[in-house]
Amino acid sequence: MSILQKILTLFRGTAHEAGQAVVDANALKILDQEIRDAGTELARSKEELTKVMAQRQLQANRSKDRFAKKAEYETYIAGALRQGNEQLAREVAERLAAVETDLKNDEQAIASFDASINQLKTAISATERKLARVKQQVDTVKATEAVQRAQTAVASRHSGANGKVTTALDSLERIQQRQAERGARLEAAAQLESESGDGDLNKRLEAAGLLPESTSVDNILERFREKPVQQLSHEPLSLPAAEVKQADQVERKD
Repeated sequence: MSILQKILTLFRGTAHEAGQAVVDANALKILDQEIRDAGTELARSKEELTKVMAQRQLQANRSKDRFAKKAEYETYIAGALRQGNEQLAREVAERLAAVETDLKNDEQAIASFDASINQLKTAISATERKLARVKQQVDTVKATEAVQRAQTAVASRHSGANGKVTTALDSLERIQQRQAERGARLEAAAQLESESGDGDLNKRLEAAGLLPESTSVDNILERFREKPVQQLSHEPLSLPAAEVKQADQVERKD
C-alpha cells in the first residue's frame, strides 16, 4: 500500500471517528427523530389501510349489486322457460353467465382485500406495540441520562469545592501563622520594655509588699504589728480633741 493510500485511509478513519463522535454526542436527538419518523410511517400505514378498506367496501357493494342482478336474471330465465321462449331464456342466460363470472372475480378480489387488511392490521398493531415499548425505553434512557448528568455536575462541583476548601484552609493557616508571629513580637516587645524600665522593678516591689499602695497579706499584718496593744482591743477608739470639741458644739446648738 502506498503512502497516499495510507493517508486516504487515515482520513477516512478520522472522518468515521469524527462522525461517530457526533452521532454519540447527539444520540438522544437522533433517537427522538427516528421515533418521529417511525410514527410518521405508522400514520401513513394507517392511511393506506383505510384506502384498502374503502376499496374492499366498494368491491363488496358492486358484488352486492351483481347478486341482485343475478337474482333478477334467474327470474327472467325461469319466466321465459315457462313461456317456452327458449331464445329469450338463452339471451338472459348469457347475461347471467357474465354476472356470475364477475361475482367470482368479486369474491376473489374481496378475499384478497380481506387478506391485505388483516396483514396491515397485524403489522400496524405490532408496530404500535413496538413503538410504545421504544418510547417507554427512551423515557427511561432520558431519565437515566438526566440523572447521570446531575451526578456528573455534582461530582464536578464537589471536586471543585474540595479544591476551594483546601485553598481556604491554606489561607487560614497562613493568617494564623502571621497572627502568631505578630503576637510573639508584641509579647517580646512588652517584655523588653518591662526589663529596660521600671516595670519589672515595680512588679518585684509589689510582690514583696514594699510599695505604699501594696495590699499584700504580709504588709497588712505588718501594719497591725506596729499598732499599740490597746488599739487592737474591742473598745471604741477615742476621737481626736478637735473632733470632740466640734461634737460638743453641735450638741449645744441642738
